[in-house]
Amino acid sequence: MFALVVRFDLRDEASVVRFDELTAQLLEQIRAREPGTLTYATHRVDGEPLARIFYEVYADAAAFERHEAAAHVVAFHTAKDPLVRAARVEFLRELPDPGRGSGHS
Repeated sequence: MFALVVRFDLRDEASVVRFDELTAQLLEQIRAREPGTLTYATHRVDGEPLARIFYEVYADAAAFERHEAAAHVVAFHTAKDPLVRAARVEFLRELPDPGRGSGHS
């Protein structure tokens, strides 16, 4: 699996409204066109009304690359960029499961 978390800090309330509209449209396209995208969850942050968090899980790195190259994702990035004050991307690495295949009883 391939996973990441993205935090977007938006410019103002008007930016939040438009960003959320764009995100809703994006989610429809992802669900319809991206079988390799296993989870694409979007969140508000308690106490920070201008922040949004995306949690994304893909079948593998190739599925993430296909996602990033998709026309609907490219269009989302172009439309959302002016709304964003800052963004932080964290790529995640799955920890080994000590209960799986460890050979211990």
